[in-house]
Amino acid sequence: MNFKIGDLVSRNSYNNDIIFEIMDINNNNIVLLRGVDLRLYADADISDLVKENDNNSDDESIIKRNISEINMDRDNYFYIPGRVLHIDGDRVYLNRCMKFYKSMGIKANGITLDEKSVSAKIISLIKDYKPDIVVITGHDAFYSKIGNEDDLNNYENSANFVAAIKEARKYERGQDKLIIIAGACQSNYEKLIQAGANFASSPKRINIHALDPAIIATSIALSDRGQSIDLINMIKKTKYGSDGIGGIITNGTMYVGYPR
Repeated sequence: MNFKIGDLVSRNSYNNDIIFEIMDINNNNIVLLRGVDLRLYADADISDLVKENDNNSDDESIIKRNISEINMDRDNYFYIPGRVLHIDGDRVYLNRCMKFYKSMGIKANGITLDEKSVSAKIISLIKDYKPDIVVITGHDAFYSKIGNEDDLNNYENSANFVAAIKEARKYERGQDKLIIIAGACQSNYEKLIQAGANFASSPKRINIHALDPAIIATSIALSDRGQSIDLINMIKKTKYGSDGIGGIITNGTMYVGYPR
């Protein structure tokens, strides 16, 4: 079977459980893959792949479901949602998150930045964009064959996420003044929360959906300022719930005004 960059495929050796997009094919027929819905990079021998249909992304259904859950009195009141700065190590996932923010009526600025570079630049980005909510995401992985899950050295980017969170907290310590959502697939949830994140992945070291960080950010941006969010129900909006993302009770960031 002929494969080309952009094809959607799955891996026979993993029972075709995850749909990927082909990013590159090298001379040894090793294929670099990006998860369609999960924030996941992988590689595979071309002989292990099978083509999948083109309509596998569930972004549209997620957008429709989240829009349907918005409950605002638009006859009498006006609303100013919180501002989001979304820093992502993957441009494709960033673009999908930006589409999600736009669909939900959220003012968001998106920056593609290698995970290793975020800690050096995050304070200047916060000063430039003045967000209420910062998302720090991209890619990560827990390498269980190397060692235990408590050691940041056994993760692809958890240490970089921790460093970025700590830098952001040097600028603003208050967790209700600057809300931080951090992590990606299989990230060290506990270390990210300890570093100062309000929300982080991944409590069960599982993969998360490409839109999960944006879903959390949007829910906070659309919650009334000064009132605590519904923590459990908000986390349930994500792909795998509390297995994939957890956090602390946080106040919303949206101003509500009257009259419209």
